[in-house]
Amino acid sequence: MSVTVFIRYEIDPFQKEAFRSYCENWGRIIPACGGHLVGYWLPHEGTNYEAFGLISFADMAAYERYRLRLKTDHEGAENFAFAQSGRFILKEERTFLSPVEGTRERRPAGGAP
Repeated sequence: MSVTVFIRYEIDPFQKEAFRSYCENWGRIIPACGGHLVGYWLPHEGTNYEAFGLISFADMAAYERYRLRLKTDHEGAENFAFAQSGRFILKEERTFLSPVEGTRERRPAGGAP
């Protein structure tokens, strides 16, 4: 069974570009520490303060191993410090999800993306 960590962020909308940099940094760090980075999403339309990140793992044990690696990763520590000093993340919530088989990556009929 796989598990995906769904992270909901409330960000300072005036520091969206700082948050973008923060996300781009995780693009290198998360895979190096053992996570499958599904991606990060910034506000586009609608609310201007909600952003999301998704990271998948084979199971909760894989997630725990990732967390241990992350705690000792120099770049990870720097990125956490960047967010703390920049104060662009106002709130962060994590939810752990498991997929409903047969519903992921379903494409429209005709093969359109």
